[in-house]
Amino acid sequence: MPIAREDLQAIWLTLKLAASTTVLLLLLAAPLAWWLARTGSRLRAPVAALVALPLVLPPTVLGFYLLVALGPRGWGGQFTQALGLGLLPFTFGGLLLGSILYSLPFAVQPLQGAFEAVGRRPLEVAATLRAPPLDTFLHVVLPLARAGVVQAAVLTFAHTVGEFGVVLMIGGNIPQQTRVVSTQIYGHVEALEYAQAHWLSAGMVLFSFAVLLALARMNRRSTRVVG
Repeated sequence: MPIAREDLQAIWLTLKLAASTTVLLLLLAAPLAWWLARTGSRLRAPVAALVALPLVLPPTVLGFYLLVALGPRGWGGQFTQALGLGLLPFTFGGLLLGSILYSLPFAVQPLQGAFEAVGRRPLEVAATLRAPPLDTFLHVVLPLARAGVVQAAVLTFAHTVGEFGVVLMIGGNIPQQTRVVSTQIYGHVEALEYAQAHWLSAGMVLFSFAVLLALARMNRRSTRVVG
């Protein structure tokens, strides 16, 4: 069966969203994960709980509050309008923001675990060599934590590909703008187009299996190196 143009557009938009979310989230999550791994502040537990909230919160709840906050009467919507950016709901920018927030724990938690595993010794050695904190983080911590960085990137990308509730609430289902694979499948089912829905769903199953298999092999390899 030939691939429909609408399906290809949804696949392209999904990959674009997942790649953008992964890059931006790694940049944002790295310093946050480093702080969580190193701080002794009383704020550590509340911040960690806030980061993990999307793991237990229904995605429609997060999408609803994002929709309200970014709407014309919300503080976020008023802020983006004041900046001349317009309103983010039902745009790719809104999708991107929702994906970043919803995938936050999938980036922060692997990075935090990897940073904690680095230990104090490499930092002490770098300090004796008078390396600046930023250089230490970029040239010592990140290379030692590269397995966690890769895991965070893979999980974030895969989780973004599979999002549904958040993207539907904040982005709707607009062709070529906010219609991703998950909402495209939903549209096919609503229209009783089961063959098209089956094709996309089977692709999602294979993709998810490949991601889990890659992560399992990665963890096994890391365990062998440590051992």
